[in-house]
Amino acid sequence: MNIIVCVKQVPSSNEVRLDPVRKTIIRDSSKAVANPFDVTAVEAAVQIREKHGGTVTALSMGIPATEKLLRDEIARGADKAVLLTDRVFAGADTLATSYTLAKAVNTLGGADLILCGKMATDGDTAQIGPELSAWLDVPCVTDVIEIKETDDRHIVCVRNTDAGTETVKVELPAVITVVKNLTIPRLPSIAGIRKSLDAEVRLVKAAELGADPSRIGLDGSPTQVIRTFPQEKKGEAVKIEADKAAAAVMELWEEL
Repeated sequence: MNIIVCVKQVPSSNEVRLDPVRKTIIRDSSKAVANPFDVTAVEAAVQIREKHGGTVTALSMGIPATEKLLRDEIARGADKAVLLTDRVFAGADTLATSYTLAKAVNTLGGADLILCGKMATDGDTAQIGPELSAWLDVPCVTDVIEIKETDDRHIVCVRNTDAGTETVKVELPAVITVVKNLTIPRLPSIAGIRKSLDAEVRLVKAAELGADPSRIGLDGSPTQVIRTFPQEKKGEAVKIEADKAAAAVMELWEEL
């Protein structure tokens, strides 16, 4: 089974800095980590490969320093790594990013299964997986909390919904997005680290993708982030005695 996992480099803290002119996130490789949702996706992909054979390719779009992140995913079990890195990709929103990733998937010869983290911790949009499936015209299952079965033609997943959980069976190829606690990512082994040091990380420029220039990077992004800020903590917890709960809650409600 040919599996591609989309991996993103994100800031290691919630103090995200924006370029004041371009209104894009400043990517500082010295303060970046792999998106934790994506690390879980890599582990899920490796587990599927261990059962059914095939290859796992970690795919990312970012600055050249993202190569280090991809080598870490090889150390965790991925077989190959591909980095889309080109100045024209800079400033991409989720629409431009998903378009670029879709062009990369096609350039790599397609995939039987594509895994993404449910969302990235620097944006929380949860849009890349669904948009990627739309560009590729394949089914998408989001918010997956369990992978029950896989074979050469189908995947059976349990996903969260507003009404609870739902078991879904879809034909491959497909895109699934996974929650962070789907599984516990393995630590890189010594053999894995040695393999990652010698492994080739394929660097891909925009020209190799045959992408429409008007759909990539800042030019292909209909949305921009105007500002970012950490969530402010408001108020404090109020302790309510059990025998006075009803009256106390009503009093608090009237104060709102």
